[in-house]
Amino acid sequence: MITLTDTATSKVGQLLQAEGAEDLALRVAVRPGGCSGFSYEMFFDGDIAADDNVTNFGDDGKVRVVVDPASAQLLEGATLDYKDGLEQSGFAVTNPNATRSCGCGQSFS
Repeated sequence: MITLTDTATSKVGQLLQAEGAEDLALRVAVRPGGCSGFSYEMFFDGDIAADDNVTNFGDDGKVRVVVDPASAQLLEGATLDYKDGLEQSGFAVTNPNATRSCGCGQSFS
């Protein structure tokens, strides 16, 4: 399953708080498509299925990450980080299972 860096955990927590939706979880999924075969999808979700993988992050465990079983296989060992700088800004997935990726960094195969 995917892990979150401390920076990503903090940013997700801030976004949840700003939305007033601290009861939601961050869903991370892999979907067919993109120029390299698959693409990442991330959104806040309150609909958690019985077979979803749920992991809590942060000192208080309030940041929940949900991954469906099919995506979990493709995200095994992956890391979600958040960067806020001049060169890069936003969330980025580092996935050891990706054999190649596209120039935009949003899809892989």
